[in-house]
Parts: sequence; C-alpha cells; structure tokens
Amino acid sequence: MQLRLPTSVSEARECLAEGAIPVGGATLIWAAWQRDGFPEQAVSLRKVPEATAIGDGVLGGAVLLHQVLDDRVPEVLRQAAKGVGTGAVRRAATVGGNIAGSTLRDLLPAAIVLDAWADVLTADGVDQVDLAEVQAKSPVLLALRWREPVRGAFAKVADPAGGEVPTIAAAAVDTEGVLRVAVREGYAVSGGEVGADGGGVEELFAGALSGVSETGRSLVLQQVAKVRGE
Repeated sequence: MQLRLPTSVSEARECLAEGAIPVGGATLIWAAWQRDGFPEQAVSLRKVPEATAIGDGVLGGAVLLHQVLDDRVPEVLRQAAKGVGTGAVRRAATVGGNIAGSTLRDLLPAAIVLDAWADVLTADGVDQVDLAEVQAKSPVLLALRWREPVRGAFAKVADPAGGEVPTIAAAAVDTEGVLRVAVREGYAVSGGEVGADGGGVEELFAGALSGVSETGRSLVLQQVAKVRGE
C-alpha cells in the first residue's frame, strides 16, 4: 500500500481524485484492512495545514485527539476528546475519524452544542456542510468550525451496564443566550436548542429529544444546570 502525504488542499484533492482512500489515524480501518486486504493507495491529511489547525474557532480534521486538550479549544470539546478510549487511542485517532468516520462519534454531541459546521474535502474542492450531512455521508472532514460559547458542559457515563455504549450529554450557551443540548444514546445522536428566555428544555424532550431515555434526560438536565449556573 502506498501512503500519500499531500502538503496542500489541492494535492489532497488530487489524491482523492486518483482513488486514494482516506486513512486518518487508522484506528478504525486497520483491522478491516488486515482482514479484507489493503488498498493500493491511501492518503493522510496530517501534513495539510488546514487539516492540522487549532484555535480561532477551528479544529483540523487531522488533529489527534490528545492534541484537542488545548486551551484554544472550548472546554466542552476538550472534555469530549479526553473521554475517548485510552491514551494510546487518543495519540492515534483523529478529530475527523471520530466525527465523520466512527459509529460512536464521541465528539459529535460537543460539536452540536457549539453550533458547529464542517469543511469537507472532495475531489472537486472544499465544501461547507452542516453536521447532519456529516452524519449522513461520512465525508473527509478537513476542519471543524464553531461559534465560541459562553459556557459549555459535557458528561459521559463511565461504566454502562452490560457493555452498552456509554451515554453522552452536552450543553452550551452562546453569546446570544441560546442554549443548545445534545445527547448520544447507543449510536444515535440527537440535539436541539432553546432561546435566550431560559425556558423550553422540557419542550425538547417532547420534540427533538423525544426518543431520549429517562437516564439520558437526567444527564442532559445536569449539563443544562451547569451551563446556567444552577
């Protein structure tokens, strides 16, 4: 297998156009390649500046999860990255792999409450898409962008019973007072927002978060209380 290491977006586009498979940190696909066979060529974005940026409201898709633990990154995202796997996993796995390539997507609830969007790379160029499209299509994530929060909170159930996927809940308030919440239960992620009037969280449980369990609702409410200083 040839691993290609482009140093610019244009070179990365050429790699994709020529059929190179995005590799990220390879934490998710290495076992499958060992089982099913390696592609002729793969491409990593770890030398592309736009994919390794940190700060000023942007986090590159090739940034390793242990690098997310940086004061330039909102606390809610730092906490999400801190809870992923082991130290060895965090030193190999990437932001793009977690959000766009993983079924677990630990960082996704944090990204949702930051009202984030993504720059995604295709053979034709760079597009800005919302997180719903990222979830649906699992594109090559060049960078994650967001609006700076005033406060954020994140929690992950440490040891779920029976080996279940840990529930995650996140909340954040932006500069206009809008509260956003998100929760992951199993492999499903849902989120919603309420205005600056301070109400409406229970309405989300009747609407956007209607499928969330009582345990998930409780975890959401705990994060809401934190960001509201209750």
